[in-house]
Amino acid sequence: MFLKPHNNTAISYKKEKISYKQLIDQAIGFSLLYESETTKRVAIFSENRPEWIYTFYSAWKNGATVVPIDFMSTPDEIAYILNDCQPEVIFCSKETKATLKKALEQVTHNTKLFVFEEIKPVDSITNDKTFSTPDLNETAVIIYTSGTTGSPKGVMLSYENLLANIDAVSQEVKVYAAAERVMILLPLHHIFPLLGSMAAPLYVGGTVAISPSITSEDIMATLQDNKISIIIGVPRFYNLIYKGVMDKINANPIAKALYKVADLAHSKALSKALFKTVHQKFGGSLKYLVCGGAAIDKKVARGYQILGFEMLEGFGMTEAAPMITFTRPGKVMVGSAGQAMPCTKIEIRNGEIVASGKHIKQGYYNRPEETAEVLKEGWLYTGDLGYLDKKGFIHITGRKKEIVVLPNGKNVNPAEVEIHIERLGDFIKEIGVFMKDDILQAVIYPDEKKLEEKEITNIGQVFRDEVIDKYNKSVSPYKRIMKFSITKEELPKTRLGKIRRFMLASLIEEKTKKKSTSQQPDFEEYVIIKDFLEKHTEKNIDPEDHLEFDIALDSLDKVSFMEFLNSTFGVQLEEKKLMAYETILKLSEYIKTSKVKQKVEAINWSGILKQTKDLHLPKTWFTNNLIKNTSKIIFKSYFRLKGEGTNNIPEGPVILAPNHQSYFDGLFVAVFLKNKLMKKTYFYAKEKHIRKRWVKFIADRNNVIIMDINRDLKASIQKMASLLKEKRNIIIFPEGTRSQDGNLGKFKKTFAILSRELNVPVVPISIKGAFDALPKGKKLPRPFKKIKVKFLEPVYPENHSYDSLTELVYNKIAKGLA
Repeated sequence: MFLKPHNNTAISYKKEKISYKQLIDQAIGFSLLYESETTKRVAIFSENRPEWIYTFYSAWKNGATVVPIDFMSTPDEIAYILNDCQPEVIFCSKETKATLKKALEQVTHNTKLFVFEEIKPVDSITNDKTFSTPDLNETAVIIYTSGTTGSPKGVMLSYENLLANIDAVSQEVKVYAAAERVMILLPLHHIFPLLGSMAAPLYVGGTVAISPSITSEDIMATLQDNKISIIIGVPRFYNLIYKGVMDKINANPIAKALYKVADLAHSKALSKALFKTVHQKFGGSLKYLVCGGAAIDKKVARGYQILGFEMLEGFGMTEAAPMITFTRPGKVMVGSAGQAMPCTKIEIRNGEIVASGKHIKQGYYNRPEETAEVLKEGWLYTGDLGYLDKKGFIHITGRKKEIVVLPNGKNVNPAEVEIHIERLGDFIKEIGVFMKDDILQAVIYPDEKKLEEKEITNIGQVFRDEVIDKYNKSVSPYKRIMKFSITKEELPKTRLGKIRRFMLASLIEEKTKKKSTSQQPDFEEYVIIKDFLEKHTEKNIDPEDHLEFDIALDSLDKVSFMEFLNSTFGVQLEEKKLMAYETILKLSEYIKTSKVKQKVEAINWSGILKQTKDLHLPKTWFTNNLIKNTSKIIFKSYFRLKGEGTNNIPEGPVILAPNHQSYFDGLFVAVFLKNKLMKKTYFYAKEKHIRKRWVKFIADRNNVIIMDINRDLKASIQKMASLLKEKRNIIIFPEGTRSQDGNLGKFKKTFAILSRELNVPVVPISIKGAFDALPKGKKLPRPFKKIKVKFLEPVYPENHSYDSLTELVYNKIAKGLA
């Protein structure tokens, strides 16, 4: 019934083409290896391959229930499943045999083991080649799923459950037909790929093409060689492909413009024509991208639509074999997982989606109590929250069990928070939100490649300022992330890509516990490096700490550290090479084998600043003062702007050090400088903001020095030193970045180093009211706000250390703001 002779190729694998006759012969041949009368359950523990499929249908030929096992399971996980359902027969591959052997040491019943590579293929079967129609109420498969809760349960699905799904997409709605070619990519132990990429296409006489691996090369080769028409995938898979395609489109101005045209046109035919090369990359025959397992980002779903692809999103669960709703071809609604299956009834009870129909599971194997919790009077309580719109489209809003209930009684959907935060930075690869210690927390796995492309080195600061703080300002107080951490490892997920949220808190706890109990190396180089870092960062250093993710060295810290390694060990490292060492221990081991000396010395900033940079300063244009004086008129009209204390600016080179509340702060200071003084006063700008030639031309002639403070702060500091040596003035914001809340932030020591080593006075400047007029994140200034700029008494560097000078300037500005 489920497998019949057809003229098409049944399975395509690498260079092999397997006909339906060969598939049926091999399935029957496998069925003859074990006795049908005594075999009730057959387990499969293997990666995707043709023999997996032979085994599957051999079990059905013998009237046995199939128990697929994740081929990446540990021996303990395998043993649990085998002891729970006690299959009499197990098939595995040579690759999985060793793991299975370890698991069998814990199994209490007798099993018969077959290894695919040790089975002799049959040439041809002469006896009965028919697959009798099974009793539809019999259990066809037991799918073990722990989902996101960590509790493994065997979901019993009948032949009727499976057939209801197959009929829905082949008879009721014509998605599958004999002409379709479906790629098997996801592991077949999950019901979604088992049914969607194997059982359904083989039932209708279609072709399945097994990708040998999940590498991009194998996937693309499978798509192109087999002219795949249907892909069964999960959001994570589609997200990765979409990012890759969009990176190339965004890098090409013409392609970028065409994408905008396609977005406005809403024409599938036009999109396919405009992005013909993209479609050809996928084999040129793709009809449907089927997405399940979790909700896909609306932006990504819409993106595929713009590119001319049709994405059919579905909603369901293993317990529904697996579909409850699916999108009909030609009726895509981005943000919805489609409408109910033809045989399905759906209701929303207390916000939870419940479903009934002939596709709903029989129950959990050996778990009547847990079955009763989710299966009530024929209705499956999905645990998912959502609603049905007027047209019957389902909209999923979250998981009932994952809703976080805060101490104040407020409910937060972590999935919504994650989507919101992910959109704030394409350098976020994964984020998981959870509650710990009665507060909402997040753990972030960054995209290191994107960080490098964007020249982001102060990772901790960027995630705090540009992601978490920005998110917190946009939501209600109870939804704010109160604590976050950055990890260098992927977050724990199910094989279909859902975050195992219950493991996030323990992930952080384990990291903290590991750090507190880790054994510290005792070789000299590590001890010296550890002592330096602890002194400069005021953090406890662990040998497995990452310089960026765990220690969060800022630009000045990195320059100081590199100079320390050079002066102490005689090892010169560029920043890129320094950051390539994943842990402090690995870096220390490298220093141990590469050092040319060992003598702990203080960093010689005086020597560093003597290595001046030739600035080639062009003559300052008249526009410098024109911009300054025009800005003064505009600011005094728009704001209630006042300034005082310019008489505190001494003659000669000077460092002007204002606090930083808005992006107008540089001009707020400049407008109170006399024209003669303004001609000698310089700003600095980050290179990434001034890359266009015409912008650079204007900046050069209006006292703007371009500096790459992220990638080479040392050279940037040397440029500033050159300015001061030429009797020029420079404006430096000691905080380094704008205030997030209007309060004074921590000062960096760059200005203090320059002041102390070059004996240049610092004029502290307090800017009060700028944050109220233009807080970070706002684009339009608020008019008529009172802003006061106060030039305070100069601080001379004699008899000061970097720290004491930094502290004194900080205190003076803090007092000026009071």
